[in-house]
Amino acid sequence: MQKSVKTVDDVSAYAKSPGENVHDVLVKDKAPPRDHYLRPSYVFLGDEDISVDRYFSQEWHDLEVRKVWKKTWQIACREEDIPTPGDYIVYNIVDDSVLVARQPDGSIKAYINACLHRGTELCVGQGHVKAFRCPFHGFTWALEGKLRYVPGEWDFPHLNRAEFSLPEVKVGTWGGFVFVNLDPDAGSLADYLEVLPEHLDGDELASRYKAAHVSQIMPANWKVVQEAFIEGYHVAETHYDKDADGQVDPAGIAAFSNDTAVQYDIWPGVKHVDRLVLVSGVPSHYVAHRIPDQQAIVDAMLRRLPRERRPVVKPGERARDAVAAFYRAAMSAQHGKDLSKTSDSELMDQIQYNIFPNFTVWPGLGAPLCYRFRPYGNDPNRSIFEVWFLYPRPAEGESPAVAPDHRLAEGELWASRPELGPYGPIIDQDTPNLVRLQRGLRATRKPGITLGNYQEIRIRRFHNVLEEYLAR
Repeated sequence: MQKSVKTVDDVSAYAKSPGENVHDVLVKDKAPPRDHYLRPSYVFLGDEDISVDRYFSQEWHDLEVRKVWKKTWQIACREEDIPTPGDYIVYNIVDDSVLVARQPDGSIKAYINACLHRGTELCVGQGHVKAFRCPFHGFTWALEGKLRYVPGEWDFPHLNRAEFSLPEVKVGTWGGFVFVNLDPDAGSLADYLEVLPEHLDGDELASRYKAAHVSQIMPANWKVVQEAFIEGYHVAETHYDKDADGQVDPAGIAAFSNDTAVQYDIWPGVKHVDRLVLVSGVPSHYVAHRIPDQQAIVDAMLRRLPRERRPVVKPGERARDAVAAFYRAAMSAQHGKDLSKTSDSELMDQIQYNIFPNFTVWPGLGAPLCYRFRPYGNDPNRSIFEVWFLYPRPAEGESPAVAPDHRLAEGELWASRPELGPYGPIIDQDTPNLVRLQRGLRATRKPGITLGNYQEIRIRRFHNVLEEYLAR
């Protein structure tokens, strides 16, 4: 029997996290967030172990291909990736290839990326065309998908032009994201997104552009990689600076990142969307007793800046308030946008929304990331991990250029990409764990992994939904 916990007090009691919880921090903000951030939601989903074979079994992978990748809505690209008629991008998922193209009327269509003559891929990567012309024999289709030209048509009296249009793939847009679904009988994108449009401003997300796009082939199952980035339980061990005795450094990340009171939101009846909120400007309980004052938190948080450029905490002021005001001014200047109505949380905190099966969007401006995870070919032991940064378009002038995908070589450091800023080194701290996880899952004699009931609830929600799809 599931235990549903909805109120702030109940969630705090269940999680038993030390110190202030997220709600306690956010209600004190001078520019508080929207109400739904102040209403935590938790659902107990069971505590059974999760079988390990799903991370490396070819049989399990094949089931995912048939019942997840061919049935769910997935983000193929951003609208700004294909801004003008004739622009296209190819989204590959296992053996399927989808050609997403901007139409002459400005709309977007998606097709199966294969010539109807002998099956050759029509397009690769992304680019611009006037029509889709097969590079093998020259069969050509208009952007609208209609057959335009057949070389040596005299030899194809049996070809019915009316039946030779490119097969279409369902496509939808929200928040500037372009979604595709390979299932012709799939329900609407609006229904699939559940609470997401209610929680996030789609127009605001649509007004951003992809300022960074970095990817890498990972030697681990896509679920192994994804699960490493949807919980804060690992933060202290993986990311915090430590001294020679293994003690957490009070002048490092722990001084301003409250990893011990992360809010995980699971909504009853909502399957495809969940949320994480990790507040900044508040110390972890590992070091809170060693922080001398609020100024020390500011100094740790802005340690890359010269001391004279850091804000000074006023008497009775929280470090979080001082940094929020500093960020608001700095980001307004950086992006050419008026951020006076933007909440402190959107400027400072790590806010994540997962969209099943494989996408994470951070709607805040302080960390405007997106993650995408998917299998690499038909190998359950390898995957593609992508990181995007979505910056606001400036209020005036031309929009900056959209970043193309920079594919890192296997083993190349994420820190080598300056556009990722401080997140490159952070990802480099995560990747060794992923390699060891994939190897350990195959080596273990324990048939399942054991999850925390609160801190890893998003992983359990993900697997419950995954199993539901596989059972259909």
